[in-house]
Amino acid sequence: MKLLGIGSRINHSEYGKGVITNVTSQHYWVTFIENGLETIDLDSEFEVIEAADGDVDTVSFFDVESSLVNILKKWSDASEIVPIADKYKGGKLILEPGDTSLKSYELPIDTFFHKITMVRDRLRVMEQRINASELDEQGKIDLQQYITRIYGSLTSFNILFKSKSHHFVGQKGS
Repeated sequence: MKLLGIGSRINHSEYGKGVITNVTSQHYWVTFIENGLETIDLDSEFEVIEAADGDVDTVSFFDVESSLVNILKKWSDASEIVPIADKYKGGKLILEPGDTSLKSYELPIDTFFHKITMVRDRLRVMEQRINASELDEQGKIDLQQYITRIYGSLTSFNILFKSKSHHFVGQKGS
């Protein structure tokens, strides 16, 4: 199967006549006269009206960007933006000492939340560095279990996260 280049014109049995406007590793993006933009599989059945010359780069910008984001998440110290739960936006954390002669301490909850997410991100980086280290397998397993217990100790702070996908997760019950 020869890949068609951007600008190729086709006639599809379901969508009609159209022009290929993008090519990814799995799909053609085709702008059809009557049906607008559709993605169709590379191996779809259609008639080629006119094939555009030129090499086809089968990796789209989206594919490259997605790969780069995944690599950066895995190997960098950069942290993702993690939203705080709406109900805590603009709130404050108040620490009241048991001794009433002492002054209470107030901290913007956004500042506290930022520090919690930084701890989580640094634990993730530590995990990655342990996995990439030259430690023996048992040493890696022991350190991973220790980090898992740390995550478990931090689960109390999960109420601050807007999305459950950002929650701390400790060891699952057996």
